[in-house]
Amino acid sequence: MRMDDQSAEQLPVFADILLAKSRINGQIRVTPVLSDPQFNEKLGCELWLKCENLQRTGAFKFRGASNALAVLAENGVEGDVATHSSGNHGAALALAASVQNRRSWIVMPNNSVKTKVEAVRRNGGEIIFCQPNQKDREQGLEKLLDKGCIPIPPYEHVDIISGQGTAVVELAEQCPDLDVILTPVGGGGLISGSAIAARALISDVAVIGAEPEGAADTALSLEQGKRVDHFDVDTIADGLRAIVGGLNFQIIQQTVDRVITVSDTQIIDAMALVWQYFRMLIEPSSATVIAAIMASPEDFSGRRVGAIISGGNVDIECLPFNQ
Repeated sequence: MRMDDQSAEQLPVFADILLAKSRINGQIRVTPVLSDPQFNEKLGCELWLKCENLQRTGAFKFRGASNALAVLAENGVEGDVATHSSGNHGAALALAASVQNRRSWIVMPNNSVKTKVEAVRRNGGEIIFCQPNQKDREQGLEKLLDKGCIPIPPYEHVDIISGQGTAVVELAEQCPDLDVILTPVGGGGLISGSAIAARALISDVAVIGAEPEGAADTALSLEQGKRVDHFDVDTIADGLRAIVGGLNFQIIQQTVDRVITVSDTQIIDAMALVWQYFRMLIEPSSATVIAAIMASPEDFSGRRVGAIISGGNVDIECLPFNQ
């Protein structure tokens, strides 16, 4: 199946997430949840951080990649796998492929974060660099598919979405009775899976996304009532620069209450705040959830909020704030 055929698939359901959870049990880490009374007081809500920055490969992406490759193995599908990625999905796919003794090929923008490039290579992935735009990423991948590689999309894929949703299954067990689930929004894999799981497990929960102003295609798509397929992206949040997938947007329209947009300045301030209170470095994409709470406090005031810290892969030498 080509990458652009994924939107023809049936939408995933909660049963798919439970199957994913059983498949990847033992491969992924059950990541911890952190909270801090002083941090909560500052933000005006009871906040629980689901620390996917402590997941294998340093991001939630290993959940989806592990599930997708487990499905290939179940179905007896052999061969090299390929994708395009700004880094986290690429590193996750490389590691998941190496577990199955498969080769993996990752098309990456030539401005990708250094630590993410190193992670792909460390996990055995072969990198092909491209210009930093969606068109070149997809064209680079098409060349690999023409050579017979199996496509494992970063977000627009039932097995990827189902794998990502397992983070909220864990979160619901770790922190019962949440009022809000809050996740970053890029291509839409994490928020899609999270929303499906949240709707099945938590009654009357609000599902909210956080998106950079410089990559706010999902917020714009919701406003216009149809998916926007082009956006001039300019944001520090490198993991959220992708355009939301068609399959993902269908799920978001049905299950997500709203998407809050935040500026790069607010994202950087949020990164610094998490470092100040938790002594934890998170990447800009993760920091959007903290920035969203600060930007729109009325949506979270006095509520129990479970926020996904999606990853922690940053270049320590190039932090955008003073430690």
